[in-house]
Amino acid sequence: MATQQSRSAARWMMAPAVVLLLGWMLVPLVMTLYFSFKQYLPLRGGDLGWVGFDNYIRFVTSSAFWPSIQATLLIVGGVLVITVGLGILLALLLDQPMWGQGIVRILVIAPFFVMPTVSALVWKNMFMDPVNGLLAHLWKFFGAQPIEWLSQVSMTSIIIIVSWQWLPFATLILLTAVQSLDTEQMEAAEMDGAPLLSRFWHLVLPHLSRAITVVILIQTIFLLSIFAEIFVTTQGSFGTRTLTYLIFQRVLESQNVGLGSAGGVYAIILANIVAIFLMRIVGKNLDA
Repeated sequence: MATQQSRSAARWMMAPAVVLLLGWMLVPLVMTLYFSFKQYLPLRGGDLGWVGFDNYIRFVTSSAFWPSIQATLLIVGGVLVITVGLGILLALLLDQPMWGQGIVRILVIAPFFVMPTVSALVWKNMFMDPVNGLLAHLWKFFGAQPIEWLSQVSMTSIIIIVSWQWLPFATLILLTAVQSLDTEQMEAAEMDGAPLLSRFWHLVLPHLSRAITVVILIQTIFLLSIFAEIFVTTQGSFGTRTLTYLIFQRVLESQNVGLGSAGGVYAIILANIVAIFLMRIVGKNLDA
């Protein structure tokens, strides 16, 4: 049992890391709030003084604001549906005994370690290019007209690219949960004549509920700030401009740090709203 002296020593040893972590989080947040109330144009006059809530009003009343919110939530929802659905299927398949099982698992998980910029470039040039892309040649082989993915079905293309990168993460978490499933219970249900879908619905899916919750929570946090894939492929065109990309345009393209900082505050608010919603609706499984 730890004594009072050992607990005090542990607190003192942890204090530098805690202070550093708080500074790492609070300093950017405070600077964002500070600039959001100012008109700061680095290349057009610099600091032009305080403007109050004018930046917030301008950002939220912009014609691009609500479409960017819609695009952000659509990408997050689409990626979650694909990664959770296919993740469960892949986890069940990878749990079956097969030749070279370890190699197959490594190959399935490998895309998660590819940088977002690299994966977006691979999909853009090798798969979705309407002239030389693999999918274009496949369409031509079957006598169909190739699709210009990044212009005709741009939102679907972004969702596919991001899903390809996050599917290994979901598969890894769900595979760990599948491997902890009680095999005796499954065998008993099979001996009692329970159909395959019935066993999946009543035994496997409830067992995976906590793992699915973890996947949804973690992926949502990162997907709300998706940027690299859009920058490399569509650059926010064709309805793919998310809130993060809109902030980028306001700060770098318009050189308006104050307006971009106000957008950053809105992004923080959106992330907290989504996080609270998920914790209330989905996160209850963590306490089960």
